[in-house]
Amino acid sequence: MTTLWQFVVLLAAHWLADFFLQTHWQASNKSKRMDALARHVGTYTMVLLVVAIFLFGFELGVAFAALNGVLHFGTDYFTSRWSSKLYAKQDWHNFFVVIGFDQLIHQTTLATTLAIFS
Repeated sequence: MTTLWQFVVLLAAHWLADFFLQTHWQASNKSKRMDALARHVGTYTMVLLVVAIFLFGFELGVAFAALNGVLHFGTDYFTSRWSSKLYAKQDWHNFFVVIGFDQLIHQTTLATTLAIFS
């Protein structure tokens, strides 16, 4: 599988874990409760683990998923707090700018770690 297709697979896994499998409770509380953020990132990391083992084998897959889980936690820790303040003010434009920035960070993280692990 080429690196481009590996990246596409990782983006699909990211969408599944970061949007589809994120519960309403996690999304609503991850900016103010560490348990909500931890559950979201735990789910994200487990999905990424399955995909990464498929892409890189067991040892590299575990390392890839663990690193991305830590980086995802750090990103969401800051961006969820930032976006929740904008949401509360109903500042929709800037809210979506931050959501887009969050996704840019996640996608760049996946691309960079893929380059390192490939």
